[in-house]
Amino acid sequence: MVLEYILKKNGVDPKKDLTIVQNIDFGLTAQAFAAGTGDYTVEFEPGATALEKEGTGKVVASLGVESGKVPYTAYSAKKSYIEKHPDIIQKFTNAIQKGLNYVNSHKPEEIAKVIAPQFKETDLDTITKIVTRYYDQNTWKDNTIFEEDSFTLLQDILEDAGVLSNRAPYKDLVNTEYANKAYGK
Repeated sequence: MVLEYILKKNGVDPKKDLTIVQNIDFGLTAQAFAAGTGDYTVEFEPGATALEKEGTGKVVASLGVESGKVPYTAYSAKKSYIEKHPDIIQKFTNAIQKGLNYVNSHKPEEIAKVIAPQFKETDLDTITKIVTRYYDQNTWKDNTIFEEDSFTLLQDILEDAGVLSNRAPYKDLVNTEYANKAYGK
């Protein structure tokens, strides 16, 4: 949906101007591309960097950069849970903020070394390259606050894709109280 949104934003009609193949298992798209399927592929890491290292592909754009701050990751909890466990919600939010503080105040090489144990199947050089790409793209926000602009962008993308027929009010669904506190607002 994000790719189609970006294409349309740039004057390309994804239904008329090209063919998007969507019947390949998500975990196999890099291999299918390397084997000759398609002229482009959309890959998450480490797939994109693996294609570059193998010499079978080159990263030419970032959907994250081209789309704007789309909230790919958002944490949800039931209102009843939040009311019962505000301390847990705050500690969790504080931990995520602490991670953002770290990645925004350290160099890619330092970040890569810290996270490497979580990615045992990927060598440190590849992790460093991936982190450097994200770092250079300014991928990480400086806070955990789910802004209304990002919420609106997400709904724009969903609406444009035809999967959202009614917009949800930001104020009814998003609680920034814990994020504001974690960020020091």
